[in-house]
Amino acid sequence: MRDLTPAIFTLFSALLPATAVAVEGSLPADSVGTQRSGVVLGEVSVTAIKGGDHPNADEAVTYIGSSAVETYDLVNLREASALAPNFYIPAYGSRMTSSIYVRGLGTRIDQPVVGLNIDNIPIINKDNFDFDLADIDRVEILRGPQNILYGRNTMGGLVNIYTLSPLSFEGVRARLTYGTQNSWRASAGVYGKLSGKLGMSLTGETSGTDGFFRNEHNGSKVGRERMAALRWKTSFRPTGKVVVENTAMLTRGRQNGYPYLTAATDRIAYNDTCYYSRLSFVDGLTVKHTFKGITFSSIMSVQYLDDDMVLDQDFTEADYFTLRQKRKEWAFTGDFVARGPQSGRYSWLTGAFGFYRRSRMEAPVTFWQTGIDNLIEANRNNANPYYPIGWDEPSFTLGSDFTMPSGGLSAYHESSLRLGDFTITAGLRFDWERTALDFRSFCNTAYTIYDNTDPSISPLPVYSRVGVDIDERDHLSHDYTQLLPKLSISYRLPGSLGNIYASATKGYKAGGYNTQMFSDFLQQRLMTEMGLVQQYDVDQTVSYRPETDWNYEIGAHLGLLDQALAVDFSAFWIEIHNQQVTMFPEGSITGRIMANAGRARSRGVELSASYQAPGGWFARGAYGFTDARFIEFDNGRADYSGKRVPYAPSNTLFLGTGYSRPLQGFVDGISAEINTRGTGSIWWDEANTARQPFYMLLNASVAATHKGFRLELWADNITATQYATFYFVSIGNAFLQRGNGFSAGATLSWKLDF
Repeated sequence: MRDLTPAIFTLFSALLPATAVAVEGSLPADSVGTQRSGVVLGEVSVTAIKGGDHPNADEAVTYIGSSAVETYDLVNLREASALAPNFYIPAYGSRMTSSIYVRGLGTRIDQPVVGLNIDNIPIINKDNFDFDLADIDRVEILRGPQNILYGRNTMGGLVNIYTLSPLSFEGVRARLTYGTQNSWRASAGVYGKLSGKLGMSLTGETSGTDGFFRNEHNGSKVGRERMAALRWKTSFRPTGKVVVENTAMLTRGRQNGYPYLTAATDRIAYNDTCYYSRLSFVDGLTVKHTFKGITFSSIMSVQYLDDDMVLDQDFTEADYFTLRQKRKEWAFTGDFVARGPQSGRYSWLTGAFGFYRRSRMEAPVTFWQTGIDNLIEANRNNANPYYPIGWDEPSFTLGSDFTMPSGGLSAYHESSLRLGDFTITAGLRFDWERTALDFRSFCNTAYTIYDNTDPSISPLPVYSRVGVDIDERDHLSHDYTQLLPKLSISYRLPGSLGNIYASATKGYKAGGYNTQMFSDFLQQRLMTEMGLVQQYDVDQTVSYRPETDWNYEIGAHLGLLDQALAVDFSAFWIEIHNQQVTMFPEGSITGRIMANAGRARSRGVELSASYQAPGGWFARGAYGFTDARFIEFDNGRADYSGKRVPYAPSNTLFLGTGYSRPLQGFVDGISAEINTRGTGSIWWDEANTARQPFYMLLNASVAATHKGFRLELWADNITATQYATFYFVSIGNAFLQRGNGFSAGATLSWKLDF
C-alpha cells in the first residue's frame, strides 16, 4: 500500500484549528472536561506530595486525565508518550530494551534519561519500565530536568502514573480486547471499602500476541508474547490529615524475539532461539501526615527483578555466537519529604532520599563454529600464516559473572516566593552515589598450532597444542557527587489566562559500567595469547562518567475561551556535557559500549493545545521540534562534531479530533475519534549515514455505551505505512526493525458501581 502521509497531513490541517495542537499541562481536565478528576481524595491527596499547580507550573507538563486514558486505551508508558511533544518511546526488540528519548536526550542501554514513578514508587531499573497496567487513572509527563526533587536519571523528565484508588471508586471494572495477530488483553478489578476510611482493590490482567513478523529460517513467529500481572492496592485514611497507601505489583512475561531483519535482504532469518522473560515485584508504601500546616510524607519501596535473555547476536543463519544474560536484582528506596503551607507569599519543600541496589548477573557468550572460523582463526592466521591455528572443539564459552552493588544519598530543598503576580522558585540538591563492579571473566578451551612453513606437506604437521585457561577477577568502584541547582520565575496572567515562565536547571544522569564489553575483553585476551595485541584496557573502557546538562527554558500555560481551549508553549536550549552515547567500538565483535561524548547541545520548541467545543466535539494534538547535535565528539577514529545525536527524533506530532454525544434509548452514547501520529527524522548512527525519514500513522476508533458497558472498534496504522523503529550494525551487517503494520480489533469494557 502506498504511503498516504501527505494526504493525511492535508486532511488534518483542514480539520483542526491552528491553535489546537496538543494535549498538555494546563488542559482542562481529563483532557476534555472542565476539572481534573481523581486528583484529590477528600481533604488529603496522597498523590500531590511533590507536584505543583499544573496550570501555573514553571515547567512543561502533559496531563492525561481519566477520560483520555479511556479514549486512547492507555495501558503502558509507551502508549501514553505519543500524546506529549518531543517525547518518544520506540518499540525495540523486547520490553527489556525499550528506551525513552526526550528533547534529543536518551540512550539505548543502562541509565535512563527519564524517571518513572507508579503511585509514587520510583522504578529503579530502566529494563523494568515497559509493562502493562490495568485501570490507569491519570498520567503526568514532565519534560526538562526533574533532578532537584526526584534525583538521579531524571535529567530529561519524569512520568508519574497513578492507578485507580479504592477510595475514589467502589465497584467492579473489567475489560477485554481482541485484535489482529491474535492479540488480546483481559483485565478485571474489584474495588471496595472495608469501612469509610479503608479501601482495597485487587486487579489482575493477562495479555498476549502472536506478533507481526516471522523468522524465515524456521517459520516461527517473532514477537510472540504472553504476560500476566496482579496488583493489590490499599488506601487508608484514619483521619482527615493522614493518608496511607500501599501498592504491590507482580508481573510475569515472556517474549519470543527479536524482529531484526537484514537490511540487505529485507528478511528476518536467524538460526538461534531468542527470547526474553521477566519476573518483577514492586511494593511501595506512601504515608502522608499534615501537622500544624506542614505535610510530612514518606515513600518506601522494595523492588525485585529476575529476568533472562537469550540473543542470537549475529542475527544471521550462520553459527556465530549466542548471548545468554540472566539477572537477579534487589532494590530498596526511601524518600522523606516535608512541605510547608502552599498558601501565602512563601512556600517550601525539603527532603532526603536514599537507595540501595544489588544485581547479580551471568552473561556467557558461546562461540559456534562459524564464529570461531571467521572471527578468531581468520584474524590470527592472517597475522601469522606460517603457523596457523585450528580450534580443538566446535564451540566454546566466554563466561562473565558480575555483582553490581550501588547506592546513594541525597538531600534537596526548594523554595518559592510570591511577589504579586510573580513567583520566584529556587532549588538545590546534593547527590552522592557509589557504584561498584565485582566481575569474574573465564574461559576454558584449547587450540592446535600447525606448521605451514612447508606448504607442500599435507596434512600440515602439528607444531604444538595450547590449552587456554583464563580466570580473572577484579573489583572496580567509583564515587560520584553532584550539586544540582534550579532557578525559575513565573508570571501569573490576569484572570484565569494562565502563566508564563522562564527557568534554568541543571540535570544529571548517573555513570556506570559496560558489562556487555566483557566478552570482547576475553576475546582480546585470547588474541593476546595467540600473539596479537590486546586492544582494550578494562579499567578505562568498562566505565563511563555521569552525564550532566543545563536546561534553559521559557514557556507559557494558557487557558482561553472560558478554559475550553488550553494552549501550551515551551522553547528550550540544553547544553550537555559528557553525553552518554551507545557505540560499537573499533575491533568489537559482540559488545556494545557506553561512551562519553565531549559536548552536545539541543534546542527546540513545543506547541500544544486542547479544545473542547460545546456539543461534544473536541480536538487535541502535540508538536515538538528538536535539533540535537554534537559540539565536541572525536573518538580517535572520526570527528562527529556538528552531527545530529542519533536515535532521538527531530519531530514528533500528534493530531486528533473526535466527537461524543449522549443518546436516549438502548445506546446511552456514542463517540468517535481519529488521530495521526508522526515521528522523524531519526538518525541511526553518530556519522549520520542512515536515518528513518519522517512518517505518520493514521488511527481511528468508534465506541458505543449501554449502561455500564462500552464497546469500541478500533484500527491502528490504517494506511499500513512502513517504517523502522531501530537500526544497528553487527559484524559488518546492517539490521533494522520494522514497526507494526495495520491492526484492528474490538474492546469491550464493563464498569459496575457499588
